[in-house]
Amino acid sequence: MTSPVMSKIDHPPQTLRDIVQERMREAIISGQFAPGARLVERPLCDQLGVSRTVVRETIRYLEAEGLVEILPGKGPIVAQLSCEDARQIYDIRQMLETAAATECARNITPALAEQLKAALLELQEAVAAGVPGPMLRATTEFYRIIFAGAGHTVAWEIAQRLNGRISRLRAVTLSTAERQKPGPAHMQEICAAIVSGDAKAAQAAIEQHLSDAKHTAERLLKEG
Repeated sequence: MTSPVMSKIDHPPQTLRDIVQERMREAIISGQFAPGARLVERPLCDQLGVSRTVVRETIRYLEAEGLVEILPGKGPIVAQLSCEDARQIYDIRQMLETAAATECARNITPALAEQLKAALLELQEAVAAGVPGPMLRATTEFYRIIFAGAGHTVAWEIAQRLNGRISRLRAVTLSTAERQKPGPAHMQEICAAIVSGDAKAAQAAIEQHLSDAKHTAERLLKEG
């Protein structure tokens, strides 16, 4: 008797835990939960309609991402993001992203170019709509394509571990009017350099983007 043949699930459905993690992550990144705010289980359970077990697991997961801190005698709070944290994150991003962008430019193909241009368009539409969640997801997808095009899978795993804190900084800097150049304009330059296969221009575009974002984040965090 032959075994039944089943097709693979391309996109596994989200679990309840996944949905709660995504909603709480976005609430923290978008500023609905301010830095230092306590995360009290009962109100969170009531708002989300889930058990304390799910909320506790979510808080532990977000703690691992650096979005939540557990303080003795106080419990979980939204983690503060300092200027020093921002500086280190941008330094790490510069190492990973310049390497990925230059290699992606060297590896560019018509199919990869179309993928990157489509991701840029989605990012521009999300920024124009002004909704933080879709904007940050589109930005993450734009970078995922660059890292994948470079073949830098391990580097992308490292970047993903920092993604919560990176997204908090992006929410602060990407669409602010206080930047030397708007975030989407930097992304357009990065995309154009990679699509043209110009590795040096791709490196320069990434460096300019991160330098601008870093200085903006430091200024805004000091003011905050």
